[in-house]
Amino acid sequence: MTDRALAVVRAGALTTVQDLGRPGHAHLGVPRSGALDGPAADLVNRLVGNPPGAAVLETTLNGCAVRPRSTVTIAVAGAHCRVTMDGRPVPWGAPVRVPAGALLDVGPAVSGVRAYVGLSGGIAVEPVLGSRSTDLLSGLGPALLTDGTVLPLGRPTGVHARVDVAPQPAPPAELVLRVTLGPRDDWFTPEAVRAFLSRAYRVSAAGNRIGLRTEGPALERARHGELPSEGMVLGAVQVPPDGRPVVFLADHPTTGGYPVIAVVRAADLPAAAQAVPGTPVRFVAVRRR
Repeated sequence: MTDRALAVVRAGALTTVQDLGRPGHAHLGVPRSGALDGPAADLVNRLVGNPPGAAVLETTLNGCAVRPRSTVTIAVAGAHCRVTMDGRPVPWGAPVRVPAGALLDVGPAVSGVRAYVGLSGGIAVEPVLGSRSTDLLSGLGPALLTDGTVLPLGRPTGVHARVDVAPQPAPPAELVLRVTLGPRDDWFTPEAVRAFLSRAYRVSAAGNRIGLRTEGPALERARHGELPSEGMVLGAVQVPPDGRPVVFLADHPTTGGYPVIAVVRAADLPAAAQAVPGTPVRFVAVRRR
């Protein structure tokens, strides 16, 4: 077996392999997937000398622990967390040389939700439809990591960055999501649309890679019939029967039958990936139909 591999010692609550995803296959019913916090995934790849889009690990809340079988350069970014190597603290947000057999532990998130672990050479699992991303909805890509999983690593192609700590945005104290109303805002009463754009919501603990769920005022429909299934896009704000908006993230379904009141600008979605449960959410209209 090749020594360019990584053993997972502690998989954590939800750790997946992610890259840029597989956009362009919605007509086949395949979500785009990919890293929820794209800028953080891009950063760890730059720090370890990988090209853009190399596959990384995405952890959720309580991190993971890994043991490389050969010396690799590793960087951790995204959610702020304590990082140790064989029990000794090492920098977060900077490249770290990890010898073969050493244990790198990515601790629980101190702030934020998802940490990203980049490794020199990238994770070299077989791509599916052009991507190495794990998709929770369709099941495509590598399986969720479990204790004992061994992942192949690619050969390094670049030189790691020379930085002490790379600057990164803090997780949002308030998640402000800019939206374009529609296409189904007319399925809601004018009062409901005003409430959507003026009332405070909070991030629900029930969210996942498929969607960010919210807690707050229920939105009343003006129309109560059935909506035929129609295409869904990244950032669509769908309103299920309980009236609480759901913001679709990378593993979202490609079709849906609940009305979409608005669509969030893609630039605001990385912050949604780091918003902890209870974070206030505010929807702001930036363009009306």
